[in-house]
Amino acid sequence: MKIQGAAKQVCIYIGSSDQWHGQPLYNAIVQRARQEGLAGATVTQGIEGFGANSRIHRASLLDLSTDLPIRIEIVDTAERIERFLPLLEEMVTEGLVTVQDCLVFKYVHAPRETS
Repeated sequence: MKIQGAAKQVCIYIGSSDQWHGQPLYNAIVQRARQEGLAGATVTQGIEGFGANSRIHRASLLDLSTDLPIRIEIVDTAERIERFLPLLEEMVTEGLVTVQDCLVFKYVHAPRETS
């Protein structure tokens, strides 16, 4: 797969405790993006944040089961991102999804080895 030039970036902001059919939502989104053939996805866990309800979520040594902020980023062609958005509409029942234009300067990967 080669991507270069105009593209789209999707950022999904959710909580680490959000679920989709019994698994963490962030994991379900990454797995679904892979199944759909998207170029890649990255999950980042925040140490503090708040959302629409204005409740602060933060990492704390005293709080072992905290709902930390999660950001998932996906970059691909506009066509592939547009096809993926309805899936996100269904999966993300609470959170924020943004879509931005971006420019892919370089996207390379090592060739797969066949055995």
